[in-house]
Amino acid sequence: MTKKIGLLPRIIIAIVLGIACGFVFPGWAVRVFTTFNGIFSQLLGFFVPLIILGFVAPAIFELKGQAGRMLLLTVVLAYASTCISGTLSYLTSSTVLPHILTVSEPVALDAESNGFAPYFTMNIPPMLDVIGAIVLAFSLGLAASVIKGHTLRDFLTDFRDVIELVVSKLIIPLLPVYIFGIFLNMSASGAVASVMGLFVKVIVLVVVMHILWLILLFCIGGAVSHKNPFWLLRTMIPSYVTALGTQSSVATIPVNLKQVKTMGVSEEVADFVVPLCATIHLSGSILQITAFSVALMIMQQLPFSFGLFLGFVMMLGVVMVAAPGVPGGAIMAALGVLASILGFSPENQAIMISLYVAVDSFGTATNVTGDGVIALIVDSFRKDK
Repeated sequence: MTKKIGLLPRIIIAIVLGIACGFVFPGWAVRVFTTFNGIFSQLLGFFVPLIILGFVAPAIFELKGQAGRMLLLTVVLAYASTCISGTLSYLTSSTVLPHILTVSEPVALDAESNGFAPYFTMNIPPMLDVIGAIVLAFSLGLAASVIKGHTLRDFLTDFRDVIELVVSKLIIPLLPVYIFGIFLNMSASGAVASVMGLFVKVIVLVVVMHILWLILLFCIGGAVSHKNPFWLLRTMIPSYVTALGTQSSVATIPVNLKQVKTMGVSEEVADFVVPLCATIHLSGSILQITAFSVALMIMQQLPFSFGLFLGFVMMLGVVMVAAPGVPGGAIMAALGVLASILGFSPENQAIMISLYVAVDSFGTATNVTGDGVIALIVDSFRKDK
């Protein structure tokens, strides 16, 4: 039985092949993949609001079904951690990246500006815009949590299963081809060398920020629980390593439960908080998405103000809820916000996917390890009560 190649290796292969083929492919062949990318980006744009609706609505009524102050405290802490992480990522990236990303002129990523226009285009308008999808998701999620019948809940649950199927069986398998086309175009136009050098610098910065964020998070957890933060961080290393290898918050839950209880968190709190935070606490994911967004805007000499990114981070913290349930779910859910708030083109979105997947292990490990701090703080508040 052959071992299935993971998403990260497939994307790496697509990037390498795209760069290599760009030097030898004739113009007509580049335009073939440009045409595919145009159709795929339209398809992606059609599904993005549905992905948000499919992820967020069931998550809301499932959270509502878990009554109690502990739920409210956990959700508030997870969301606050996610938003603070994204905000600090913006402040760090906007301060550091302009000094290490030396761009003399805007980097063109779209096919038309590089001279490889598609043979034809296909317009697939979405059924909803991103804001409409978020409003509808909250409305349906809250309604399903209040009404007594199960029809709406069953529909939303089944709809989520359909969306997960679309993401895992259609979008994810075609992503490497899409990314191949992006890097093929960049290579054929001669822009790939400078762009790849800039990406390496950004990835290194993001990994460093992940580590610094965890140290800050555990210092806060240690202060609240009156425990040594570095002992707490050392206790959570098995969770970090497991998440690094599995790239899945859900798959790491058993190990995370064991390590969180080893930190002294009560069994009741750990059993409640850890599985919940596996789907709602995304401080590592939002950190890297924000940093990569700032980098792309610097490379293309686009304005990136604090007010713009504050709204972006707060909205992103909502739409990514429950997205870790499928491979690449977080970045898939983020695409709508990237387009609607930051104005990212399909080419920018493809680059974001590539960068996100490249460090997805570190983002997932940061999410999972940070769950321990949320559990620690909730347990401390509970004991004080």
